[in-house]
Amino acid sequence: MMTHVQGVVAAQVNRPNFEQFIEEKANTTKSVSTENFSFQTLAEVTKTILHHAFWLAEQQQKLSAKEYKKLLFDQGWKGEEKRYLKIAAAFGKFSPQDLAQLEPRTIYQLAENGKKYQQVIDRLLDLSAITQEAVRSLTKKQRTSKEPRPEKPSIWRRLKNGGRYCQIPPIHEASESTGITLQKMIDEEGFSAQHIVAEAIALRQAYKEGQLVRSSGR
Repeated sequence: MMTHVQGVVAAQVNRPNFEQFIEEKANTTKSVSTENFSFQTLAEVTKTILHHAFWLAEQQQKLSAKEYKKLLFDQGWKGEEKRYLKIAAAFGKFSPQDLAQLEPRTIYQLAENGKKYQQVIDRLLDLSAITQEAVRSLTKKQRTSKEPRPEKPSIWRRLKNGGRYCQIPPIHEASESTGITLQKMIDEEGFSAQHIVAEAIALRQAYKEGQLVRSSGR
């Protein structure tokens, strides 16, 4: 049987343990609350980025070129809008809420490498929940399954206005015969290198199509 004195002593002994338990519980609750707040805030940042990207793309479509440039200029944003227009183009089929669980850097990375990650972005449409882990898994699978393909040589170069032009790579020959012959034609005939090369290609194509035949010289 516990006496009153023993009960007081027990209470005095147990009280610090109880207070410690309450304090630890409060700290744990506070920690969990802080974590939730932190991740929720990050999700809001991602959604804000997407909202801004969509809004900016809408302004580009809605405003005249002059008004759009003025908008960017007034905000000190000229040149900065490009990455956000890429985001709008890449994620046009999604809502900001759909992608809220992705970190901002992932949004930028996928959008700025649209061609590289187009398959990943398309596959996000099939997911019931788009998470950071899911995107990481998809990008990893794409890297491992993609076999390296030899690059196809191309002579085409792009112009700023959307057009293109062909650029013949340097011709390396020990004898330098092609360069010497071309230079001689330029000097003697007064035509540009482009003109002479164009004529030569046209003649070769005509020969391949049977419009020209070799003649045995006499």
